[in-house]
Amino acid sequence: MTDFAPSMPHGELDEVFPDVFLVTGTMRGEFFGSAWQFSRNMTVVRDGDALTLINAVRLDEAGLAQLERLGTVAHLVRLGSMHGHDDSFYLHRYAPEFWALGGMPEPPGVRTRRELGVGGPMPFSDCSLFQFQTTRLPEGILHLDREGGILIACDSLQNWVAPDEFFDPATVETMTKLGFFTPANLGPAWVQLNEPGAGDFRRLRELSFQHVLCGHGRPLRHTAMQDYAATFARLFDV
Repeated sequence: MTDFAPSMPHGELDEVFPDVFLVTGTMRGEFFGSAWQFSRNMTVVRDGDALTLINAVRLDEAGLAQLERLGTVAHLVRLGSMHGHDDSFYLHRYAPEFWALGGMPEPPGVRTRRELGVGGPMPFSDCSLFQFQTTRLPEGILHLDREGGILIACDSLQNWVAPDEFFDPATVETMTKLGFFTPANLGPAWVQLNEPGAGDFRRLRELSFQHVLCGHGRPLRHTAMQDYAATFARLFDV
């Protein structure tokens, strides 16, 4: 299989914490009956020489060369059911182990599938899984026990403070009206589709963390636990 979605404009891989990298790129598609263009993030965690790609975003050849200088792509993780656009490309190019929650569809090109589960094996060290229990579609968050605690989320937690260069004007207008540009937010489309219950966020509040890297938006450093606790209280009274 070589018919993959093309790479779209993206930034540089930025080392946001030691051995934790983030790159922001573009997503285009039809959602809710109209064309959208917005930004999305891929997180890369290095454990020794092994790289784990989370929330895959296809990079261009220059970006892939930068990625390959970091180490060997060994694992690919899908945390959100609404993502996976570029999983097949990375599976074809690097043949990593594919990790996903139970109930998530398997993309073409999977050679080894590992199921993510609470208390189960993880693709790298100092890592555990938080799994939503009330959502219609499977969704998870990784907790890294380093730097005071780092959460890596997909669509559930977002931190779109303002539009960036990967948006088009029409999408900015639409998403502004719908409240997407809210710090320490929950994904509005994710909430609408999945109807999560308060119990999930009561459990999430019990995790210890200082930082959050989301599938959409800027890294939230140092104050993430307090900021998201305020969001959970506002939306779910927990």
